[in-house]
Amino acid sequence: MFAIDAPLEIQNSEFCNYRSPLSTRYASKEMQYNFSDQKKFSTWRKLWIYLAKAEKELGLDISNEQIAELESAVHDIDFASAAEHEKKVRHDVMAHVHTLAERCPLAAPIIHLGATSCYVGDNTDLIVLKHGLELLMPRLAAVISRLSKFADDNKSIPILGFTHLQPAQLTTVGKRASLWLSDLLMDERALSRAHDDLRFRGVKGTTGTQASFLQLFKGDSAKVKALDKRVAELAGFDKRYIVTGQTYSRKVDLEVISALSGLGATVHKMCSDIRILASRKELEEPFEASQIGSSAMPYKRNPMRSERCCALARHLITLHANAANTHAVQWLERTLDDSANRRITLAEAFLTADATLLTLLNICQGLVVYPKVLARHIAQELPFMATENIIMAMVQAGGDRQVCHEKIRVLSHEAGAVVKQEGKDNDLIDRVKKDKYFAPIIPQLENILDASTFIGRAPEQVTEFIEEEVNPILKKYQNALAEVEKPVSLNI
Repeated sequence: MFAIDAPLEIQNSEFCNYRSPLSTRYASKEMQYNFSDQKKFSTWRKLWIYLAKAEKELGLDISNEQIAELESAVHDIDFASAAEHEKKVRHDVMAHVHTLAERCPLAAPIIHLGATSCYVGDNTDLIVLKHGLELLMPRLAAVISRLSKFADDNKSIPILGFTHLQPAQLTTVGKRASLWLSDLLMDERALSRAHDDLRFRGVKGTTGTQASFLQLFKGDSAKVKALDKRVAELAGFDKRYIVTGQTYSRKVDLEVISALSGLGATVHKMCSDIRILASRKELEEPFEASQIGSSAMPYKRNPMRSERCCALARHLITLHANAANTHAVQWLERTLDDSANRRITLAEAFLTADATLLTLLNICQGLVVYPKVLARHIAQELPFMATENIIMAMVQAGGDRQVCHEKIRVLSHEAGAVVKQEGKDNDLIDRVKKDKYFAPIIPQLENILDASTFIGRAPEQVTEFIEEEVNPILKKYQNALAEVEKPVSLNI
């Protein structure tokens, strides 16, 4: 039977309790604070202050002294007392009401006046979601900024394109990076939309009808409406949900998590590509001087940052199902089976997205391209790709297209057999040079085989894409980029 085998004197150590790797290894201090108990419960207290201020403005008997007392206690939270109260009452909101009342005896009678638990719970969640998105969007913009520079710097460097994971026509390093960028721009749009669509739940009462507030203001509907609007303003929202049940719709959570999950899919695809390219030694993520790739194989340079991004991104993708299922099972005005799930899902989604973007930014700040390796790989495949151009050159020199096609077909199969069966380099061009039929175009072969003539408009496409689509998005984040683009050093 399992038992705690650590010595008694260290069993209370933090290292004897489960600690999320998102906190201990990956996510930023800012995002961790956004989902901390201190942020959560101090926001509850701010919401009680907003409510008291708005109720006072609209005529309820609440004194300035009571409000001042509450304001003095925003961050002074006795967590031990709250835990003891919750053991007794089995209700987290009432536990904190009692704890705050003990700290603010003068204000005790007006704390939480007319409100239900979701007034502080749901409105705090909306504030935290809003702040979380405001942390993520500049980080994403920093990734886009660094990657766009990489794309521009490498827009003319040829690289083998792949379809079906088999060599295809050439593209460029920068053009491939622009494909990643295109997806990231869609993610920026999704995060911005989720942020801009967020509203405040406001003061709605137990089932969303505002009945308790209507009673509090003696049937004055206009004052209840004004109260809802004023509290939202004090909380920093200019829009609020006009209709809710007891909670704001969990469809809101689903929309936010969908945007984050979509970002996860983008990052996984991009970092998978980087891992494939690293295996071909064409491109590498940063690798520090003292970094160890393998405990057994000291020569290895594993793409551990990209692998971490893929691992985190997979988790982020799976959280979409949690949010969808939670919304689906909210019966009528609400059920409480959302609560425990949301405590985990919302925080993990944002912490995971934060950690993923920090790691991805570190990658984008140090991507390394190896042009000579690219050239060698191109040289192995380009002769086959150039066959159509060779045929066209021969026709222009007076040859018969069908005769030329058959000769190239035979020589190509012979060269292919050498590559596949003997493991030797592609010798198609040597075979062409030795065949007297192709003598008229031998002086042109060097130009025909120039890789830069096989990349189409890729460089121009990258330039157009950055100017027309990337730069307008980055302009939105111009003030924030100087801070978030600073070199990222990963703790672990």
